[in-house]
Amino acid sequence: MITPILIAVVCLALIFDYTNGFHDAANSIATIVSTKVLTPFQAVMWAAAFNFLVYFFTKEYKVADTVSKIVVEHYVTLHVILAGLIAAISWNLVTWWFGIPSSSSHTLIGGFAGAGITNALYMGAPALSAVKMAYILKILAYIVLAPVIGLLLAYIVTIIILHICKRARPATAERWFKRLQLVSSAALSYAHGGNDAQKVMGILYVTMLTAHITKAGAPMPHWIPLACYTAIALGTMSGGWKIVKTMGSRITKITPLEGVSAETAGALTLFFTQYFGIPVSTTHTITGSIIGVGLTKRLSAVRWGLTINIIWAWVITIPISAIIASAIFALIHAIG
Repeated sequence: MITPILIAVVCLALIFDYTNGFHDAANSIATIVSTKVLTPFQAVMWAAAFNFLVYFFTKEYKVADTVSKIVVEHYVTLHVILAGLIAAISWNLVTWWFGIPSSSSHTLIGGFAGAGITNALYMGAPALSAVKMAYILKILAYIVLAPVIGLLLAYIVTIIILHICKRARPATAERWFKRLQLVSSAALSYAHGGNDAQKVMGILYVTMLTAHITKAGAPMPHWIPLACYTAIALGTMSGGWKIVKTMGSRITKITPLEGVSAETAGALTLFFTQYFGIPVSTTHTITGSIIGVGLTKRLSAVRWGLTINIIWAWVITIPISAIIASAIFALIHAIG
């Protein structure tokens, strides 16, 4: 049965997907803008196109399946999902306003889990009985592993490229890498769309199950992927310029060669984690990749003060989102 709260949850999920797009646009376009391969407007249109292109080629939704199972079904209600989404949108907007490249993925997961845990407490159950710890521990592990994998891949790719091109004329090499950066940026945008849109698909799928519109075990309704890829692409088109500046130039200076390396490493990491259904942070991954290319020059090429501040934002995102969602669910419970 379609109810006002169901409509509100679906709308908020797509609004979150939109904020995910403009919050995380920097992941896809920061390096290509900072190297002046594309203008900001061209870059967001390029990234948005590849965000949406995933819809036509991806029919497996492993990441969505993982997200939909984070909270135990017994403790999932539309109010739980609503509280989680409001918390996630709120944290996304706060971090966007201050130009902090935090994880949209982790704020969504933290909000959903926090609201589920609070509902369990209201029902007299142990807090952690509301979440499936195997999924949570895997997500927590990849807060560390995703940027490290991106860093190592970017470092290795950069070293290999430098070795191959050591006899090339600098002007010729730069011209070629500017062309190649279009390819690497497209690959990263494609991976970003495939990874991040699926998290909202998981939330919408569990919403349909909770509202008894979709039966357990049924395939995902076709409108969900279409709506999610559309929302994230529109969000990317809106851009997130404060975060673009942080990602594109403040962590370390990026050349077209290094842009190709960072984007290639980020895309490979996201394709790997998506294959195994692990909902990692695109932000964490590309940040690690940018640090990796910076380290090929020298340790001091990376602005470690800023990097440490970014890492702190990563650490607090899940718990703060969970606390906000818990407070919102408590408020909804008191009102209702």
